[in-house]
Amino acid sequence: MNRNNITILNQQKESVLATNKVLRNTYLLLSMTFFFSAFCAYLSFAFAVKPLNPLFMIVGAYGLMFLTHALRNSALGLISVFAFTGFMGYTLGPLLSFYIANFSNGPQLITTALGGTGMIFFALSGYALTTRKDFSFLGGFLFVGVMIALLAMIAGIFFNIPALHLAVSAAFVLISSGLILFQTSEIIHGGETNYISATVTLFVSIYNLFVSLLNLLSAFSGRD
Repeated sequence: MNRNNITILNQQKESVLATNKVLRNTYLLLSMTFFFSAFCAYLSFAFAVKPLNPLFMIVGAYGLMFLTHALRNSALGLISVFAFTGFMGYTLGPLLSFYIANFSNGPQLITTALGGTGMIFFALSGYALTTRKDFSFLGGFLFVGVMIALLAMIAGIFFNIPALHLAVSAAFVLISSGLILFQTSEIIHGGETNYISATVTLFVSIYNLFVSLLNLLSAFSGRD
């Protein structure tokens, strides 16, 4: 084996090790942020916190998300990611209270949405990790889809059209599923080397997936 082949093998080995490190750190941080987010959701639920103004929630969420992105290469990025995920968990408390108070099967709806979210995440992540397919081609479609869904969501806030709310929820289920495939693929193939950025993308995807499934399930179950 000549020196060039040895160099190539060493580079490939280093690339695999770097990818595995990003993947491991991403899932570790993701699990930690979900525990923290769940704790914040429990606190806001237990203290019966009132829902935030939708526009304030959007500004707060995206402000913290962009701050985390700006700080992703420093230790402050870790503080920012916990601030962001804690805020998102805080906003879940009033939402869960609403479903429990207004639906006789509220706890079942929440449990079903949570279980469905977990199944979809593990299935899609497992598929991307096992097949190692490159889903980078989804990037452009997902970006456009997110922009359209956000505009539709803002329109739904102002015009309060039930059918539009359902359409947005269905769209976010598809978009979030695509983002899970896309982000996992990016980590595997070296397109994403920052575990903080990867964690935020996966967290937002799972959060939106859960909320969207909950909206869809409640719409089709009706209120008793």
